[in-house]
Amino acid sequence: MKSNFKIYAALLLLSGLVFINSRSYAHCEVPCGIYDDSVRVALIYEHITTIEKAMNNINQLSEETDPNYNQLIRWVMNKESHAEKLQDIVSQYFLHQRIKVADPADQDAYAKYVKSLTLLHEMLVYAMKTKQTTDLAFIEKLRETVHAFEHHYFGEHSH
Repeated sequence: MKSNFKIYAALLLLSGLVFINSRSYAHCEVPCGIYDDSVRVALIYEHITTIEKAMNNINQLSEETDPNYNQLIRWVMNKESHAEKLQDIVSQYFLHQRIKVADPADQDAYAKYVKSLTLLHEMLVYAMKTKQTTDLAFIEKLRETVHAFEHHYFGEHSH
């Protein structure tokens, strides 16, 4: 009887772990409408700030006569991670789900579509550049591009 109880307890524990470890990924391309575009933009700005902090720490650690390579590697990995998260928001959320394809015959809608694509592509490229370097100029370009996208996407009177 005790061995059956142990088996059932183990199975219950394992099934519970399966449900605990299964992740619910946001933005699964199901049009549920519960996500907020302005929150995604705020997250992009937060990732930019984190990337900037990582760049500054990498530059500072690199200048030391005896750099702490463990910390240096951690900051590089952090920078990479946040650049990828930014790219995921731009690509998976905005490009895949929020920016709708426009008919070229509708010149105004098509111009807005092309402008959105252009700004989002610039963000992706500048995020890539932040992964390749510690040049803070790309942080400024990212912020400027996000700001331009924000006003283009939400309108001039938002935020």
